[in-house]
Amino acid sequence: MSRAPMSLPVRAAGQVVKPDAGPGAAHVAKVLAAFNTWSFKREQPSNIAQIEYRIADAIRAHVPITFVMYWGKGPRNRIAPPDVACLDFLSSLSRRVAAVHAPGAEWGLIFTDTHAELNGHARGAFESYFTDVGNVAAGRDYKCFRLGDIVRAAGPVSLHLEDLNEEQVDLLTRSADKWFRGAGSSREGARRYLIANMIERRAVEKAFPEAVFATFNGSELDFLFPAALPRFYMYSLRKGCSVKPWFMDEAGRLLASAS
Repeated sequence: MSRAPMSLPVRAAGQVVKPDAGPGAAHVAKVLAAFNTWSFKREQPSNIAQIEYRIADAIRAHVPITFVMYWGKGPRNRIAPPDVACLDFLSSLSRRVAAVHAPGAEWGLIFTDTHAELNGHARGAFESYFTDVGNVAAGRDYKCFRLGDIVRAAGPVSLHLEDLNEEQVDLLTRSADKWFRGAGSSREGARRYLIANMIERRAVEKAFPEAVFATFNGSELDFLFPAALPRFYMYSLRKGCSVKPWFMDEAGRLLASAS
């Protein structure tokens, strides 16, 4: 799996490139419309203007539009049809983009090894799953990364733990009650998860400053994601489905819990 940052259009520090400063605004709008459709999105993106700037940069440099996203670990230890269906769905978005912007879109999958470890998954279990998915993703020319590698490359980050939002901890605890099987209570796990994400989101911003951050979650979890990157909230396997594939069984049914 790749350990280096993805190749991205480079913009001078502090420079703001508006769509009408290079490619025509109509061209930018056409590329945006190719994927910013209810066939893919589950709600409106966080910041359309930021996405338009990235599209304009990609058109100018004749390079793919870059999307990065977290890919997690559920109860399964090996790849299954829902994972492949999800990768196929992402590829369908890329094809829609390629129809109006020849370089298309490129995907960077960030395997959340740090989250899997925090949630109590054995290293061998999440390594086998991420390796399976990475092998299939590589066949689609996706780039794959480990979140732990990205965080280590970013260096130290200072946090003020007294600023933790207890309402956010409450929200995460409801999910932890179902999926957490690490040390301590579900709420303790949720707090550790929130702290980890506060660090990781900054590292991802640093590694992929020109990317669009895609997620199968909705905007209610924005506090977990890179604030400096525009978020594209999308379906996972098909229109109307937002269940993450790693939480599905081989037949595509939602797994009941981590147990």
